[in-house]
Amino acid sequence: MEKEYLEEEYALKVRVKFAKEGVMKFIGHLDIMRYFQKVMRRADVDIRYSEGFSPHQIMSFAAPLGVGLTSNGEYMDIEVLSTDDSKTMVRRMNETMVEGMEVVSYRQLDDSSKNAMSIVAAADYTLTFRPGKEPEDLDGFFQKLEAFYHQDQILITKPTKKGERQVDLKPLIYQMYRTGDAVFMQVSTGSSNNIKPELVMEAFYHSLGEEYPPFAMQIQREEVYADLGDENERKLMPLEALGEDIE
Repeated sequence: MEKEYLEEEYALKVRVKFAKEGVMKFIGHLDIMRYFQKVMRRADVDIRYSEGFSPHQIMSFAAPLGVGLTSNGEYMDIEVLSTDDSKTMVRRMNETMVEGMEVVSYRQLDDSSKNAMSIVAAADYTLTFRPGKEPEDLDGFFQKLEAFYHQDQILITKPTKKGERQVDLKPLIYQMYRTGDAVFMQVSTGSSNNIKPELVMEAFYHSLGEEYPPFAMQIQREEVYADLGDENERKLMPLEALGEDIE
């Protein structure tokens, strides 16, 4: 599309999807925020700034990723005052990227869209054993994992400010199954019920009377979802699908 300039009150909402791989998995969320602030300047993205004595870029992230995890599906929402088409903007940002970071899509959101941070409801993960950390009986491991998942309850004890309380993880694990020699897991994610895949694996090992071996598995987030359903039916939609490419 021909570059379009907008009045500040009509700034365009944009959702950026990106991947985080390789050594970049060791970079924490605050540094990722600072990194993208530099990317906006280097790629000449006409991002909107807040008003006041200390203006900052209008930018928010969905479900920050833990240190040590890789991802194919991270999201950042920004507001821009002008823009080129999606294909051009993806190319411009990727030309400034370091190895291990890649912008996957740049999509326009409806003016009424909520930011990604507020609508996150679930996420997909793939867990693979690091070389040399695989169980001796891999098939037996997955058989036990399947039996664990199909229990009626998966109770864990979580510390609270007032002591401890039991939590049932089962309703918060939407899917879990073997895929090749890896574990696929879809879990509740967000501000109210945020379940990390490490917690599920810890509960599984504890059910076997064992300790979850630290650093045994590499965890990769594959996708992040919003829930467009209601209290009776879950309807998960990738955050990327809530926007449209700019032509």
